Amino acid sequence: MTRHPFKHLAFIASLCAATALAPLPVFAQATVQDGIKVRPLSNTRIFAGGENFNEKSKLQYTQLLREAKDKNALVSDNDPQVKRLRAIAQRIIPFAARWNDAASSWQWQINLLNSDEVNAFCMPGGQIAFYSGILNKLNLTDDEVAVVMGHEISHALREHAQAQAGKGNLAAVGAKLAGAGLSAWLGVDPNLTSTATNMAAQGVMLKFSRDDEREADLIGMDLAARAGFDPRAGVVLWQKMAAVSKGAPPEFLSTHPSGSDRISQMNNHMAQVLPLYARTKGVSVDALPPYRSNVVATR
Repeated sequence: MTRHPFKHLAFIASLCAATALAPLPVFAQATVQDGIKVRPLSNTRIFAGGENFNEKSKLQYTQLLREAKDKNALVSDNDPQVKRLRAIAQRIIPFAARWNDAASSWQWQINLLNSDEVNAFCMPGGQIAFYSGILNKLNLTDDEVAVVMGHEISHALREHAQAQAGKGNLAAVGAKLAGAGLSAWLGVDPNLTSTATNMAAQGVMLKFSRDDEREADLIGMDLAARAGFDPRAGVVLWQKMAAVSKGAPPEFLSTHPSGSDRISQMNNHMAQVLPLYARTKGVSVDALPPYRSNVVATR
């Protein structure tokens, strides 16, 4: 792919080291669920330690919030945008177990970080964070937020971080946070000598494969549609991405499918997800009004 919208947190150095000593696993074949080609979760679970992996991620998320709070970058629970994000999440989360039965016992968290970065992530185990930049610069509607959130949640549900950990993708684990990165806006020293401390303080990001991104795009649309959000928002979201970057992908995008490729895939899958959305509205697909967005996106 060319570029990807959302880089993601993955705190996996020790797991990668353990994996390097493990025997080569036998993979199950990809299957089709709800019209989406997915890799069996058993493949990722061969590599990474399930709940232990999630617990490590949760600890890192807690550290991230602590650092953000210390720098007055953690938005208050009473903020309207925080309430908005949590309300959207509460509509999406009940459908998460369709894609990973373990999600029904995850301890979900949703927080907003005060940063101009156009970014969002969901960590293994269900810890979600949005940056204020993605809400403000893209002027997202609730439907568009739901598509972003669904995408990020899908990475966690399909255990993409675990899969990448199992492949020993240590170079990707060392990737910087989007743009200037968390180290800049939290004031964290990027040259800490301890790898573990450095990962905890900076929130090292993981790049996912093209197949992971395609899977997350489609499952994210499925989650949003089932929760009553218009999946057509995904197309507008990518149009806004192009507008805000003036044709050049933002720094937080990685070498993953291009915006045009993503839009094409979403449109090709729309016949499967749009009826799910229409059903939540109690109407036929033909009776749905055109999708309306907050068109303007700003740099």
